[in-house]
Amino acid sequence: MRSAAILLLVVVLWAVGLWAFSVRVDQSTPPADPAPADAVVALTGSSNARITAAMKLLEDGKATRMLVSGVNPEVSRADIKGVAKATRRYYDCCVDLGFQATDTVGNARETSGWMRAKGFKSLIVVTSDFHMPRAMLELHEALPDAKLTPYPVKTEDLDSGHWWRSGDGARRMIVEYCKYLVILAREAFLSLGPRSHPAQAASSAPGAPA
Repeated sequence: MRSAAILLLVVVLWAVGLWAFSVRVDQSTPPADPAPADAVVALTGSSNARITAAMKLLEDGKATRMLVSGVNPEVSRADIKGVAKATRRYYDCCVDLGFQATDTVGNARETSGWMRAKGFKSLIVVTSDFHMPRAMLELHEALPDAKLTPYPVKTEDLDSGHWWRSGDGARRMIVEYCKYLVILAREAFLSLGPRSHPAQAASSAPGAPA
């Protein structure tokens, strides 16, 4: 009986958390006039609108340089230019492509390495609305000293206000919420003991330059 009560409590808490997460996604809108940052990153995924939105921020002077993280190795620079609807002036001078990332953790690592190499301290993060909470967790972990500004892009094929009405909407929201919980659990576990950030670990590794 006690085990059943605990299980029921866990299910209720999970469901309440899912509801709160979906409300957060539904109310997620990009700032009308984001403060300028050193850089902007577009995290690739199912929607090309992420790249287009990031490119517009660059062309509007909201950033000095842009990274497209997680580009498929089979995609050419010209392909990305077409997706971004970019003018040659800005694209040729100020857009970098990252081909190493294959997931959100990889996006964070790739973006962190790029930011540190460029000496950037502030970043506008462009990704889909439902992906933004998890992306921000990973980027905060990889770039603890950077100022991060979220710029969520509406997912056109996801009705975030009524996601439960379709099988695809329910699957997408539940899967993303579960992934988000995994990251929260990981961060809570790691916070229990001493830890070092990626940059610190690299500098203290054997053979690292003094």
